[in-house]
This record gives sequence, structure tokens and C-alpha cells, in this order.
Amino acid sequence: MSQPPRLFASPLARRLAAAAGIDLATLTGSGPHGRIVKADVEAAKAAPRPAPPVPAAAPAPAPVPQAPGVTAPATGYTDLPLSPMRRTIARRLTEAKATIPHFYLTVDIEMDAVLALREQLNTRLAPDKLSVNDFILRAVALGLRAVPEANAAWAETAIRRFTEIDIAIAVATPEGLITPIVRQADRKGLGELSAEVKALAARARDGGLKPEEYQGGGFTISNLGMYGVREFAAIINPPQACILAVGAADPRPVVKAGALAVATMMSVTLSVDHRTVDGATGARFLAALKGLLEDPLRMML
Repeated sequence: MSQPPRLFASPLARRLAAAAGIDLATLTGSGPHGRIVKADVEAAKAAPRPAPPVPAAAPAPAPVPQAPGVTAPATGYTDLPLSPMRRTIARRLTEAKATIPHFYLTVDIEMDAVLALREQLNTRLAPDKLSVNDFILRAVALGLRAVPEANAAWAETAIRRFTEIDIAIAVATPEGLITPIVRQADRKGLGELSAEVKALAARARDGGLKPEEYQGGGFTISNLGMYGVREFAAIINPPQACILAVGAADPRPVVKAGALAVATMMSVTLSVDHRTVDGATGARFLAALKGLLEDPLRMML
């Protein structure tokens, strides 16, 4: 193994080089026989040192691709002033949802018989045609007559059972939802109910209802079926105990006599105030409603 070449330097040169951090192996001696002396170290100290190598810059990270369709959230908005009607709706619905112990019952009703009867009647009643909602209103009125316990309201110190069947119909207006009332609905036929609902709805949209036409009532119907909504649950209209949410009637697979078939089915959901009406009572009302709509000739008696 070869030895590194011997380095010749004076003791003073060694001390000066160590103090200055100079590697003697990098110097060329000017003394006798190439000996490194003080002058060599001082010359090295005076000479500019080479700059240290600059490390290569790290490559810039590749940009992260944005997911398609992702945009910054919109910041613009418009505050719409609240009308007195909208303030009242907001207050009443908030109180209703917060203070009424709601429970919900849903049933599916076959509507083919109603649709067939409606078609027959409308050929004779033109141009005053009946809507599916007219049949539902008639069935609800007769169902409340059969199950009067559902025609009630919570009165804090008592359960108030109504003697008249006054049904509120939810109508959407530009100002919000309003519920004109069909009084004594069980005493009116399909044609009379249809004409009255059309007139009430028109006055509601025009803002022409009198207070007595939308105050009171013992039961409410809300129908979103015309928008294709299959089913939903509505908030009870206090102090009433029940509101019926009506969905769309559409073809669905059903089993009849053990075989698969297609029928026009409609889902309805009854929202119930459990303080006033028990589950069994709500179920009896829905059973009565289902029976009337699936055998609509009974409503003609």
C-alpha cells in the first residue's frame, strides 16, 4: 500500500495554515526543496477563494390538474326583503316543526279505477273537467267522516274534535303558500268541490282571498304530484293535527293474484300530531282513504 507523499512545511507555516483553514496540500512551497514557508501561506490567504459550487435548482412541481367542472364558489347574492306573509309562514312553520311531535304514515293507493271514472265523467262534464285532486278531496272528506278522530286539533288543555269537515287546500302563490278552505266538504259532490277549489285557488294566486276563506280548517291537503314528486312529508299546519302529502300517480310494478302486473300507483303520507292522534287512528284514516279511492263509485253515493 503506497504512502501519501511527504509534505514539507515549516512549523510556523503549519500553524498559520491551520488557523486560516488552508489545506497545505493545495500550496506550492517557495522555500528550499519546495518547502512551504510563511510567505506561501500568507499569499494563499490574500488570494480570492473559488466560489463554492451552486447546487442545481430543484425542478418546479408539475401543476395539479383541476377536476373538470370545478369552479370557485360564487360570491354574488341578492337579499330579498321578506313580505309580511313570508314572515308569518316562516314563524308558523318553525314553531310547528319545533313544538309538534310529528310522526308519518305512508300508504300506496292504486288509482286506475279513479282515472277510468274521471275519464268517463269528463266526457259528460266538458268543459268543466274534474281533476284527480277533486277525487282526493272528496275521499279525504268522506274518510274524515268515517274516522272523525282525525278531524281534530291540539288546544293545549284539550283535544278539540271538529263537528264540521272543513278542509284546507295548499296553494302556491308568488308570496308563498296559502291554504284556502273548502267548508263542509263532505256535503258537496265532485262537481261542486271542483268548481269551489278552482275559484279559491284563482283568488289565492291573485291575492283576493278574504281572511275567513283561509283561516281555520281541521285538515290540510298538500299535493305536489303534478310536479312529478313521488312522495314527501309535509309540516303540520297548527293547530290542526294532520296534513296529507300527495305524490304523483305513475305506473309501477305490483303483484296481483301472485303475478306481476303494472298499475297506476299513488303514494300519500300523513303527517300526524302525536299529542292529538295516535298511530292506529291515523292508520284507520288512511285505510278508509285507500278504500274510497280504489273503489271510487262509493264516493258517488
